Amino acid sequence: MRQQLLVGSLVIVLLAGGPVNGADFASSKAAVPDELSDAWERMQRALTEWGGRLRERFGGRESREDRPLITLMLNNKEQLNLSADQVKKLEQLRDEFQKQSIRHDADLRIIELDLAALLDHDSVDMSKVVGKVREAEKMRADLRIARIRAIEQAKGVLNAEQKKKLQEITPESRPPRPARDGLNPPAKE
Repeated sequence: MRQQLLVGSLVIVLLAGGPVNGADFASSKAAVPDELSDAWERMQRALTEWGGRLRERFGGRESREDRPLITLMLNNKEQLNLSADQVKKLEQLRDEFQKQSIRHDADLRIIELDLAALLDHDSVDMSKVVGKVREAEKMRADLRIARIRAIEQAKGVLNAEQKKKLQEITPESRPPRPARDGLNPPAKE
């Protein structure tokens, strides 16, 4: 009953918002793909955020490598007592890495498009597919190395006292999850 009501409401909304004559229909026809594209992007973002929340809740510990350390340094510049020169160097490191990351992401998307085109044929040329997959993975590895390098350079900007304060600020691991009473019985009673 509830589903029928929902479908009926959707039909009424679509009919009420639809074009009255053929001229309106032709002009609104081109807008549909853009609307669908926007909806698809919103759905992808929502699913990504939802996946991130699930990983936070049920996933493993956060890797030290995955933390946005340079941004953390900049967000806590007062606590770390960073000089203006240190802030400028850290911002440059972060900005250069972000530019490099954007370039890598664009190149990687092109490689993935090429790979999809290779896989779209009836007979797949495995040597070309293997080459594209290896190229994509090399790009990912190069970006990961560049990120680690940028973080290490940022750490080099700090003095010993600031590094100690940074260790106090950065959470080494997430707090333990709360016990789930009743879901998992104890191994021994």
